[in-house]
Amino acid sequence: MRYADGPTVTVSIDIEAPPAAVWALVSDISTPARFSSELRSAAWIEEGVSFRGRNAHPAAGEWETTSYVTVLLEESVFEYAVGDPANPSASWRWTLEPTGTGTRLTQWMRMGPAPSGLTPAIEAMPDKEERIIARRLDEHRFNMLATLTGIKELAENP
Repeated sequence: MRYADGPTVTVSIDIEAPPAAVWALVSDISTPARFSSELRSAAWIEEGVSFRGRNAHPAAGEWETTSYVTVLLEESVFEYAVGDPANPSASWRWTLEPTGTGTRLTQWMRMGPAPSGLTPAIEAMPDKEERIIARRLDEHRFNMLATLTGIKELAENP
């Protein structure tokens, strides 16, 4: 596994609530900060177009990112690119699928192709690139699962 390959992680959860209720939480960009150990806040710069995220990590300190919405399909898909949409440092997507009694919510992310906060660690220890990426994907998976679980709780218990 190499950064240049665009490593990804995907997490899904079934929610006993209609897509409209789940969408209201997913499209509120401040929702993930309620559950993530890394994302501290998010606020629109231009609603539906771009937003600023504030993050913190024990190994990397604090930083801000600007993200740009690349897909916005009401009650279906919310996708954004971190940094330049043509060459992002990461891409994130939320997908909602109606089920018989509720909604399947999936969150997906891909690293790269542009450099990110992980790049200096990989450059300093190229022999440990796979381990660095695997650890970062595990951190993302943990936070994504916490966020989806939190959204499930909010949607099922309004």
